[in-house]
Amino acid sequence: MNQIASPNPAAVRAGASDGLGPAESLPEAAVSIRGLRKLYKATGKGESKLALTGIDLDIPRGSLFGLLGPNGAGKSTLINIMAGLVNKTDGTVRLWGNDIDTATRMARASIGIVPQELNIDPFFTPQELLDLQAGLYGVPKAERITAELLQAVGLADKAKAYARTLSGGMRRRLMVAKAMVHRPPILVLDEPTAGVDVELRQSLWAHVRELNAAGTTVLLTTHYLEEAEELCDRIAIINHGALVAHDTTDNLLSRLDNKTLTIRAEAPVATVPEALVRLGMERLGEDLLVLRYAPSQVKLSDVLAALGDAGIGIADLSTEETDLEDIFLQLTRGGA
Repeated sequence: MNQIASPNPAAVRAGASDGLGPAESLPEAAVSIRGLRKLYKATGKGESKLALTGIDLDIPRGSLFGLLGPNGAGKSTLINIMAGLVNKTDGTVRLWGNDIDTATRMARASIGIVPQELNIDPFFTPQELLDLQAGLYGVPKAERITAELLQAVGLADKAKAYARTLSGGMRRRLMVAKAMVHRPPILVLDEPTAGVDVELRQSLWAHVRELNAAGTTVLLTTHYLEEAEELCDRIAIINHGALVAHDTTDNLLSRLDNKTLTIRAEAPVATVPEALVRLGMERLGEDLLVLRYAPSQVKLSDVLAALGDAGIGIADLSTEETDLEDIFLQLTRGGA
């Protein structure tokens, strides 16, 4: 896919459709949230629900940021507040430096949302849909980038085909283009690959990387933890409406100090020698041993030496690192 032009932050900050405005410094945080609360008040016999308990969160400019959490954790509420679809109860939200309450127009122009649902009019062509969306954002015809966007998402040859004839994957890509018609510096992707095949998923993520490399700050939610681990430079995890983790991906992965070592012995092992039992090694089969250990406390060289001293030859060994799923489960265990 071709690269979409970088966003025009100056125009967004100025709220000017002609791209002119004061030469202001770019914000360090593309999204800045302080004390964000959302209380859904009880209706009828129902009970009130505190969906967000007081979120403080900064999403650095230019980052590819992952927002994770179990179903019902508050992710959609947070995104919908940013999009202007849900009214917050307390707190402040700034998008590209613009407060969503006091600079609503500029804040809305700063963000593009790709929702989970495919809300595309089937009787419009991709070209018509993008032109209509650009018009809704007040982008003059001379400044529209419809052809460029369609080329970037691999739909140039479908520009004049009715949207109802597009495959599900094509419609997903069209949704990304639709969110970018006004060149927002912030792009939010809400479960963009839910229910799509592996090939399309890889294609969409390649496109997201291109957008991020071009300067777009990307916020994505996903249930595919391995994707968040591979794609995102920073990750936040929400549970029960509270922020339970927020750090770089590398720092999060280093938070759990454990590895798993699996040994297949050259000959059957009747019992685990005492020296290996003290290290925590267990016997899983007649020739299979496993050790779950903290690298900060146990050296692999000591384990191998103990195996040698016990006369246990190694036919094969493997180690398994901590991954994001381990951290996610630890932080959200007992969640919704």
